[in-house]
Amino acid sequence: MKIRIVSGRIIFVVLLSALFFLSCTALKKNSSPVNKSVLIKLPPSRYPDFIDDMNYEGLEHAIGQSIAYLNRISHRQTFSIGKEEVNAVQMIDSLEHFLRFIRTAPSKGELNHFIVSNYWVYKSVGAAHPEQVYFTGYYEPILEGSAEKNGDYKSPVHTRPGDLVTIDLSLFSTRFKGEKIIGRYMDRAVVPYWERKEIVDEGRLEGVVPPLAWVKDPVDIFFLQIQGSGKIYLDNNTAINVHYDTTNGRPYRSIGKLLIDQGKILRTEMSMQKIREYLKNHPKEIEPILNHNPSYVFFKLEKEGPIGFLDVKLTPGRSIALDRRIFPLSALAFIEAQQPFIDGGGRIRKWSPFGRFVLNQDTGGAIRGPGRADLFWGNGPYAEIAAGYMQHMGTLYFLLRKVDP
Repeated sequence: MKIRIVSGRIIFVVLLSALFFLSCTALKKNSSPVNKSVLIKLPPSRYPDFIDDMNYEGLEHAIGQSIAYLNRISHRQTFSIGKEEVNAVQMIDSLEHFLRFIRTAPSKGELNHFIVSNYWVYKSVGAAHPEQVYFTGYYEPILEGSAEKNGDYKSPVHTRPGDLVTIDLSLFSTRFKGEKIIGRYMDRAVVPYWERKEIVDEGRLEGVVPPLAWVKDPVDIFFLQIQGSGKIYLDNNTAINVHYDTTNGRPYRSIGKLLIDQGKILRTEMSMQKIREYLKNHPKEIEPILNHNPSYVFFKLEKEGPIGFLDVKLTPGRSIALDRRIFPLSALAFIEAQQPFIDGGGRIRKWSPFGRFVLNQDTGGAIRGPGRADLFWGNGPYAEIAAGYMQHMGTLYFLLRKVDP
């Protein structure tokens, strides 16, 4: 059984093929060297037109979160951007220099002149389409719950069980570098952990560990597990932030693909919202459909949230998830993509292009290669719609302050 442990979330994305994938965030939080071929250093004549569609307050917060991460790690730790190798101190300097400038509330012309004069710009090579990146989105679910099991609140949000063990196989042989398994100890042996059906339908964890909360709808818990973090408002007038801790180690199977293969949802119509609609209209199918995916997520409490791969709070519209193996964590980036305009009835009227500075602060198992990116939209109705339907091609750039020779 080959399991890759990652933290953060399970990204529920609609790919062009409308298949859904698993994502989360790694336990060992160190940056991986960048494949230098995935970023192209641009001459100033090829720099994009830097126009930011949001106010700078959120950008200041996001930059501050990246700086906080960089200040926690060794200042000798290196990051690769294109052919450049920079340490954490240089990364901090690059971010702080940009932060000081945007606090002056520059005009568009001043912003572009500043970047041309002070920063190198690198563009992702993309994947299927040269220099094009496929963008999807994720969000923070908001749930209603109870601190105790009562009335309609019968579905538990589980924390990590005490009998769950994680084994780092690389400690036994270099052949298993980067590989881990999850299981439980029984009769002097490690066996696979309970799968979703055994946990949910058979109640294998009842009495094992108290749930963090109880909610009404098991479908809400399923999508909470897909997103990996969320906020639960309890009936005792308190709220808790729950965040991905680990999984049961079972393989992830896509219920989106299942519904497409069974002809229950058209491939061209597949979205998170479409799956919710189908389950709501076919309540007797909820258990078998959800149990098609044996993977199960356990949560932990956080003082605030949602928290990304860098253990910093994500900023709506400003935090992005990329492949941590090939892109520099915490770095300043600029994206060009599409965003929805929604009417009062919650319907998408059109998609419009936008440009925006973002910070590379999250990652995911489904976000692989130079042609994939996942934008964090925040919480609320708009964020849920944008995250559920975003599936557009765009461009991705990184910025690094020029160093005097």
